[in-house]
Amino acid sequence: MTDELGIRRGHALRAAVEHGLVGEQEPVVGLLDITGIEQSATALHAAFATPGVEITHTFAVKAASLVPVLALLGECGLGAEVASPGELALARAAGIPAARTVLDSPAKTVAELREALALGIAVNADNPQELARIDALRQESGSASPVGLRVNPQIGAGSIGAMSTATSTSKFGVALRDPGAEEWVLRAYAERPWLNRLHTHTGSQGVPLELMAAGVRAAYELAERINAAAGRQQVTVLDIGGGLPVNFDSDETTPSYADYAGLLRAEVPGLFDGRYGLVTEFGRSLLAKNGTVLARVEYAKSAGGRAIAVTHAGAQVATRTVFVPDAWPIRVQALDAKGREKAGEPVVQDVAGPCCFAGDLVAKGRPLPLLEAGDHVALLDTGAYYFSNHFAYNSLPRPAVHGYTARTDGTVEFVPVRTAQSEAELIAESGGGLPPLRRGL
Repeated sequence: MTDELGIRRGHALRAAVEHGLVGEQEPVVGLLDITGIEQSATALHAAFATPGVEITHTFAVKAASLVPVLALLGECGLGAEVASPGELALARAAGIPAARTVLDSPAKTVAELREALALGIAVNADNPQELARIDALRQESGSASPVGLRVNPQIGAGSIGAMSTATSTSKFGVALRDPGAEEWVLRAYAERPWLNRLHTHTGSQGVPLELMAAGVRAAYELAERINAAAGRQQVTVLDIGGGLPVNFDSDETTPSYADYAGLLRAEVPGLFDGRYGLVTEFGRSLLAKNGTVLARVEYAKSAGGRAIAVTHAGAQVATRTVFVPDAWPIRVQALDAKGREKAGEPVVQDVAGPCCFAGDLVAKGRPLPLLEAGDHVALLDTGAYYFSNHFAYNSLPRPAVHGYTARTDGTVEFVPVRTAQSEAELIAESGGGLPPLRRGL
């Protein structure tokens, strides 16, 4: 699979230049491997499939907030995990049914909750105040929505603090180890016979599988205590979140869904004995390997003896990589003017973006074949978040995104996923249609 991924990508990069998807007018573009996405979804289904266990796999919309991508994943049997009204609107536009949609967010408004409950979408309450709002809304108009409670097992951080959701002071969920917290949770379920789900999300980039499994085990054991106290199977579904980390060092997919599911079967065997339905919320791991940012090299220069390639891919598309490079490094491939992998002895150089600040570098001191004006760079493993977290610095427009199918004979078919943002759209987004501000108002 690893070789196939690289071969398909190589064909697509060359074809994107040949077809003019990247060039003078469109100096940066996003590419998504449709075959790779389908293979990722298949691997997820296969890893967790268990006779007698109902499993709903949802995709974390924040990882790729693109309607055609959500629709493709829907065709592959996935639902949507949404965390805002916008993400819910995108999921609905993609045709994701309510029965396969989960609403998570630490800051849901009453209006958001009312809409979700009216649509029959599953809701995971983040805290006691939100659960009280749901109480009131259910009394107001009723609802068939499954409702759960998000808990934080407080089991520690991974290597990226900002991505760790199960720390002692995380903003997410009910902190289980705080004084009186578990007692409140047991009481909340005892008072609400309709509260039938339990949610935790420990995984994220930088979090090892063992810590992820420990978080799931804590939620499972809590569900067992809730059900024992109720004297019945009150919690019927465990939402174990997502967050499988991605290897950004090579094309290898490691850890795999099979690795994670195997560890869960060993560490939390009761999860798969048929008493609980399961929900997952993977995002980055489904898309990262299947996406590439392709950009032109506008200039090649040097400073202080360091070669610098100035490209059109910087903080506007690779925001986390630019601002937190140690936590979010990405591989950069040097390509020639025709989009083919460039040969030549490696030269230590910086790969810079177009933004007007000195730190706009996607790679610093990276040994690559020497890049020249008119060449291209490919930022690998950028299928997740890089196309949905656009940073509008310098009013740089959102680039186009294309899906592709690369065949064994080297031919490539492209389909549009998102058109490039036009100047008119950028101006409108920036208040261009509104009257000017007047002095003295």
